[in-house]
Amino acid sequence: MDILSSAALWFFPFVLPLCVYTCYTDMREMRITNGTVVALFLVFVVIGPLALPFEDYLWRYAYFGAVLVAGMALNAAGAMGAGDAKFAAAAAPFIHIGDLRFLMVLFAATLLAAFASHRLAKYTPLRRIAPDWESWDAPAKKFPMGLALGGTLAIYLGLGILYGR
Repeated sequence: MDILSSAALWFFPFVLPLCVYTCYTDMREMRITNGTVVALFLVFVVIGPLALPFEDYLWRYAYFGAVLVAGMALNAAGAMGAGDAKFAAAAAPFIHIGDLRFLMVLFAATLLAAFASHRLAKYTPLRRIAPDWESWDAPAKKFPMGLALGGTLAIYLGLGILYGR
């Protein structure tokens, strides 16, 4: 992995609770809160200069902008929820550009695992743990993508601590 292990270690303790909260709120309410997205972005703004070389830190804002524009286009096309687009944009600065191919594979695996586990829980007695979650009764084509997005970012940073350079 190309992410600096030290950078992943700086980011991880602040990002992990936000990722877990994103997974939770998206399953409970089928939405990713603006407060969570802003908090995630602020973690990068505050911790980024401590974790990254300054030039790298500044370049990461371009990642934010590119993913935000792409997310807005996908949202306008109906392919992605607005909260998902905002979360992906706020998460983009945490990703090293050299890890993009790895991240796509990780996201695909996390998405499959999230979808399978969500659907399994939906049709088993596990559903009784949280019977009022909106994601259980959402139409078949709707899925709480925050479960996969938050999971992917948390796993990426965790792996970055272990296997980063």
